[in-house]
Amino acid sequence: MATDNNSGETTPEAAYETVLEKSQRILDLEKTDFLLRWDSDVMMPSGGAPARASQRSSIAAAQHRYRTDEELGEALDVLADADLDRDRAAIVRELRREYEVETSVPRELTDRLASVTSGAHEDWKQAKEAADWSAFAPTMERVVDTWMDWADSVDPDGDPFETLWSERSGYHAQRYIDLETVETVFDDLRAALIPLIEDIRESETDLATDAFTAHGPYDTDTQRALCRETLSLLGLDWDRARLDLAPHPFSYGTQHDVRITTRFSEETPMDGLQGVLHEFGHTAYTHGLPQEHYGDPIGEPRGLGVHESQSRFFENHVGRTEAFWEYFLPTVQDHFPQLEAITPREAYECVNQVYEDNLIRVSADELTYHMHIILRTEIEQALVAGEIDVADVPTVWNDKMEAYLGIRPESDAEGPLQDPHWAGQIPAFITYTVGSVLAAQLDAAMRADLDVDALVREGNFDPIHEWLTERIHRHGQRYETDELIERATGEPLTADYFVEYAREKYGELYDL
Repeated sequence: MATDNNSGETTPEAAYETVLEKSQRILDLEKTDFLLRWDSDVMMPSGGAPARASQRSSIAAAQHRYRTDEELGEALDVLADADLDRDRAAIVRELRREYEVETSVPRELTDRLASVTSGAHEDWKQAKEAADWSAFAPTMERVVDTWMDWADSVDPDGDPFETLWSERSGYHAQRYIDLETVETVFDDLRAALIPLIEDIRESETDLATDAFTAHGPYDTDTQRALCRETLSLLGLDWDRARLDLAPHPFSYGTQHDVRITTRFSEETPMDGLQGVLHEFGHTAYTHGLPQEHYGDPIGEPRGLGVHESQSRFFENHVGRTEAFWEYFLPTVQDHFPQLEAITPREAYECVNQVYEDNLIRVSADELTYHMHIILRTEIEQALVAGEIDVADVPTVWNDKMEAYLGIRPESDAEGPLQDPHWAGQIPAFITYTVGSVLAAQLDAAMRADLDVDALVREGNFDPIHEWLTERIHRHGQRYETDELIERATGEPLTADYFVEYAREKYGELYDL
């Protein structure tokens, strides 16, 4: 680290350059791990799993070394009282928080966590294929126990679940939204959605629920071509993205390179389409981050909750609107002429139906979706609190599914093995509901400035991108999450807009 030529002391400017250099290394390693994760699901031969687990473990260990580097700590000390501009202060704030958390965790525990989670994804894939929770349970026990040890190291006097929620580092961090806010959102959703779902199930209104399934099967190569055209219509920059298939849709990347995945069903094109609409929102956010800040926190997204708000915005507040289907249906019909007789209204009704028997979270409708999230979060909290054992998860899962949605999975693959998230994360699902309610809040704020339906009906998505970039994307981690949300929408995070949106939309659809 450079020092002042006269005093021999480190200058604030030199200290800041050290912070930037360490940040670059940390984020380069994280993005490399993203590529390995993408490759595991998209390209890697099945025999590559043992080496891949070792590779990802090594990357995690290297990230930890940079996050806890003594030179970084010294630089942060120098900058503790320095007069920094807004952006530099934000960058130092984010690196300091990670440094303080990571240095509280013993090296042995960090290595153990990396080892456990790096191989867990492959264990999950094999267990899901066999539809056998017992094959994954030993791995899940190690994941839970290791994260519990991590929480105890970070805050031995705190609530371990809250520590796991709020103190994580890197891409999975969800800082600055406290657990009390989450619980308020969940309470509001329970109070509003459970009776709304019951009213819908009692409604005698018949929607065009089979508008797509009645005309299958759908060739997967044609679906891929349709998905590519959909992404182009939405404005995807193909020079910085690619589309592939994976068992579970996801997207990872940087401002310069995003890997999008989806999956197809021959019964309906909507699985693949809704997958790319969702992942496009993530990609739009990632592409909208300032390129000049690649490698520092201002070039990074503001947590998974905000990230999910962007995907849910495009999936629901664009892709599930009647205006979108008035614009988009002809494109679908060009690819699948067997759909030439269906109307935009029928397509709109079909994609917004509330399912009575949906077991799979990623295929769930907007309303029952949140019961999937609440169910998973309650199981996570019970595991962390020691109220249930990992072996109990399928039974607890099935009982909660029956209590909340009136259905029971027929296999573990339809139950607790349907998602890969527990192969590495606890908690893993809260951000999906946070993102959904924030998407509705952003939609309401946007509609005060733009005629969103008219823009969508015309296929003019540029003003929508510009609005989101101005208020969310370009800021990265410049602001803490609560400040970012308030700047973008004028008020703190609230479920009120989602509840209002859901009641109005589904009240009209089901004639409530």
